[in-house]
Amino acid sequence: MRLGQQAAALCLVAFLGAGCTGLAPERAGVERHWVASWGTANMVPDPNNLLPPEKFADATLRQLVHVSLGGSRLRVRISNLYGTMPLAIDAVTVARAVRTGSPDVDPSTLRRLTFSGHESFWIPAAGEYYSDPVAFELAAGADLAISIHYPQAPARQTGHPGSRTTSFIAAGNRALEAVWPDAERVVRWYQVADVEVEAPAGVAAVSTIGDSITDGHGATTDRNDRWPDALAERMRAASITMGVVNTGIGGNRLLRDGLGPNVVSRFDRDVLARSGVTHAIVLIGVNDLGIQHRNKMDTPEARAELVADLESGYRQVVERAHARGICVIGGTITPYGGSDYYQPGPDNEKDRLEVNGWIRGSGVFDAIADFDAAIRDPERPERMRPADDIGDHLHPSPQGFRDMAAAVPLDALRRCPRDVRPLP
Repeated sequence: MRLGQQAAALCLVAFLGAGCTGLAPERAGVERHWVASWGTANMVPDPNNLLPPEKFADATLRQLVHVSLGGSRLRVRISNLYGTMPLAIDAVTVARAVRTGSPDVDPSTLRRLTFSGHESFWIPAAGEYYSDPVAFELAAGADLAISIHYPQAPARQTGHPGSRTTSFIAAGNRALEAVWPDAERVVRWYQVADVEVEAPAGVAAVSTIGDSITDGHGATTDRNDRWPDALAERMRAASITMGVVNTGIGGNRLLRDGLGPNVVSRFDRDVLARSGVTHAIVLIGVNDLGIQHRNKMDTPEARAELVADLESGYRQVVERAHARGICVIGGTITPYGGSDYYQPGPDNEKDRLEVNGWIRGSGVFDAIADFDAAIRDPERPERMRPADDIGDHLHPSPQGFRDMAAAVPLDALRRCPRDVRPLP
C-alpha cells in the first residue's frame, strides 16, 4: 500500500470531520513523502503529432510544465512507456523558466539531474525512470523547464500531443545553456511524465482524468487556463495544499481506444499509480456517446447497450480506486448540442441526460462535480452558455473552464464524504 493511501485511510478511520486537508495526514514514523505536482497522460503520438526523428538526433528538447504544488526537493519521471527499444538519454536538467512561450531559463536555478547516480543512462522499452531527488526551490504555480538531450531518436515516441504549452528544440547538447536564441518551437510534450515534490505526509494530490475537455482543448497556449489549472488556483486561494495532475487525452473514451488508450485501461497508470494521489475527478463519456451517433451505430438497442456499458465502466474504475483508498468525484457530461463534429440529435441528448442522471443519483461516486449544470445555457440546456463555449459547441472556453473549476466541491477534496478504506 502506498504512503498516500495508507495516510488517507488513517485520516478516515480517525474521524472524517477532523479537518484532514488533502487527506493523507502524518502517521507514526513518517514525516515526508513524494507527491505529484505536475503530470500528464502519455500515448503513442498520431502521425500529425510525431516529431520527425531527425529532430531528436543529437538534440535537446526543453519542455515547460506548470506545477501545482511547491517544495524544496523534486524528482522527475521520464517515460519510454511506448518505446519498442531502449531510450538513450545523455543529459537532463531542470530550471525555472523565465516565462511561458520562451526557451530561456534562470541560469542560477539550472540543476543537473542524475538517474541512479548517472547523468547518461538508458530506459528499457516500455519502462519509466525516476531521477534522483535534487534540491530545488519550487513555488506552487511556477513554470519548470525540463531539458533532455537525446543522442538519437526514440525507436517509437512516447508523448502527449495536447500540451497547450510551447516546447523548444535545439541542436546539440544544450541542457546547461540558459539562453536559446535559435530554438525551434513545437506545441507538444515528449517523454516527460511527472514532476514530484517532497511534501509533508499530510499533503496529497488529485488526478483529473478525461478527454479533450480535461486536456484543455479551448485553453490558450502558454496561459495554463485549462479547468484543472483553474481548480489548482481555486484550491490555493482556499488554502488547500494539494497537487493537481491533468491526465486528460484529447479524443479519449471511457470504453474504447481512440486517440490514446481508453480510460478503463489507463486508469491504474494515470490515477492509481501517481504518487500521493488520494482523489480522482472523472469526466468522460462525451466521445463515447458522440462517436456512436456520428458513426450511425445508434439504434435504440445499441444506445441502450452503450448507456449500460458506460455505467458499468464508471463502476469499475470507482471500485478500483476504492480498493486503493482513493476518493472519486464524478463529473457530469457537458452539453454539446449544436456541435458540427457530432451533430447530436434528440436521442443523443436523451442518452446524455440519462447518463448524467445516473452519475448524480446512483451513489457510485463519492461526490459530484456538476459540470453540466455549471456551463449549460438555461434557455437551451442541451448547449453551453455562449460565454462558456469556445465556438464549436463542444469545447468550453477559458471562461467555461473557470466555471467548471468552480463546480468542483472543495469539501470533498478536504475530506472524502465516504469512508473509503484501502484493501489490507
